Amino acid sequence: MICRCFEPIAAPDARVLIVGSMPSVRSLAAGEYYAHPRNAFWPMLFELLGEEPSGDYARKRELILSHHLALWDAAALCEREGSLDSDMKDAVLNDFAPLYARCPGIKAALCNGGTAYNLFSKSGAAGVSRALRLPSTSPAYTLPYARKREAWGEALREAGIL
Repeated sequence: MICRCFEPIAAPDARVLIVGSMPSVRSLAAGEYYAHPRNAFWPMLFELLGEEPSGDYARKRELILSHHLALWDAAALCEREGSLDSDMKDAVLNDFAPLYARCPGIKAALCNGGTAYNLFSKSGAAGVSRALRLPSTSPAYTLPYARKREAWGEALREAGIL
């Protein structure tokens, strides 16, 4: 099946870009980033940013915007059966130049897993001074939540968000 990414969530004052690879089947069906209930992305981000967790997608979007973050995927589209990054084929990469023009303060990128990092390195890394590969928040990546949280927290602190 052909998968297409969502539009970025970004305000002009964004300073840090969070980069995914491609939304999961569950996320695509819901029309929301990180919609799988076992994905640690939203619970971890709310916790790290000291905000009350919410299942409301409008509140999740506001969390990104109010903390000077941006969120987008490295791949604009790909062919994939299921949700595994390892099953992605023929990925067409996003052009990050318009996002950087709209959000000139973005200096760092936090990549959600190895595939996001590898794809972003080919398409958007030239626009930031630092791109970090962080543990995937996907339930398929079995690193304990506490270790994921620690790595993401350190990266957000270094980027000046925490």
